[in-house]
Amino acid sequence: MPMFLDTLDAGFEAAFRDLLAAKREDTPDVDDIVAGIIADVRARGDAAVIELTARFDRLELTPETLVFTPEEIDAECAKVPEHERRALEQAAERIRAYHVRQMPQDQRWTDPEGASLGWRWTPVSAAGLYVPGGLASYPSSVLMNAIPAQVAGVERLVICAPTPDGKANPLVLLAARMAGVKTIYRIGGAQAIAAMAYGTATIAPVDKITGPGNAFVAAAKRRVFGRVGIDMIAGPSEILVIADADNDPDWVALDLLSQAEHDESAQSILITDDAGFGQRVAAAVAARLETLERRKIAAASWRDFGAVIVVRDLNEAATLSNRVAPEHLELCVADPEALAEKITHAGAIFLGQWTPEAIGDYVGGPNHVLPTARSARFSSGLSVMDFLKRTTLAKMTPEALRAIGPAAQTLAVSESLQAHGLSVRARLDRLNER
Repeated sequence: MPMFLDTLDAGFEAAFRDLLAAKREDTPDVDDIVAGIIADVRARGDAAVIELTARFDRLELTPETLVFTPEEIDAECAKVPEHERRALEQAAERIRAYHVRQMPQDQRWTDPEGASLGWRWTPVSAAGLYVPGGLASYPSSVLMNAIPAQVAGVERLVICAPTPDGKANPLVLLAARMAGVKTIYRIGGAQAIAAMAYGTATIAPVDKITGPGNAFVAAAKRRVFGRVGIDMIAGPSEILVIADADNDPDWVALDLLSQAEHDESAQSILITDDAGFGQRVAAAVAARLETLERRKIAAASWRDFGAVIVVRDLNEAATLSNRVAPEHLELCVADPEALAEKITHAGAIFLGQWTPEAIGDYVGGPNHVLPTARSARFSSGLSVMDFLKRTTLAKMTPEALRAIGPAAQTLAVSESLQAHGLSVRARLDRLNER
């Protein structure tokens, strides 16, 4: 059974804090192993990647076969049924249309002192996109990572997608093709992250690495950060649903289970202002767990980390939601727009009972790579901005330097940085000679 809480109970605050603090990741201590893998790849390059791929993925490769050939990609793409191809095309079209609107504009202006100021945006030169393999092989993640990079104008995009036992996912390769990615390496794990960060004789290094992965991939991304940029370190998936009684309990139950089925460490929370409705949703979850294909995973998630919270009103629901800062937030209430105005911390908000979170995973348009583990308090989901850099611009005229230079010199002297001040003073002195 999930945890049942009521804000009117005397022990609610302590129980809610425990819910927020619960450690959901049973992550093994892999950092030392990952450190060794990265060091090995840096030292031996392709040879280390090939050996590690044989060990972990049971796949024998050579430097020449690390990458899929165009013919291999063609053959795999041809296996995709037409209805799946059409669905992927629709998803790609909608994701691209959404992300095109995120592109920022360069700015340039002249201030009252006559200085020309501004900024411009330029893409990273190369990005590496990690795509999990095996059971957790998601073509939707290919689109969500590659399309924003393509829209941003990244010149070189590569994908690392492990193929355990040599089995590729045709949909993953088709998604890569739709997103304009031509170079796909059949490698994974910490060794793939290391290869993309430091490069090998076969794999050219990139500037930024994005995409989800297991504990080894997450640890590797942490270790290479600084050498390259990364998107985020994602934890188990999570959903919070705020729902009033005017909803179908079964719909809400399915929305909760849509995240619970991802991982035994995923978390699904319902906040409602009607205790009876909360009980009906819990009963609906139990009924659905009888037939759900991934019921063992979903049941463990719901049992260990699920919660139903009864609140006095929707204002209190919004307050609690902001403390949770969920990855996914559904507002299944009469006026979701008004309630959304009160939400300050959430990775993605889904407005109204006709907007299940699962739409956002595939075809909604917004990115599904989102901050987890309460990091929505300070970070955002993946976007075009993750593949862009802002460079500031400044140009002084003699008159502008005369107007603001003395203040710069004063501050430089106050910080005991003599050359700083002199570099301004020398120019001001030249102006005074005129």
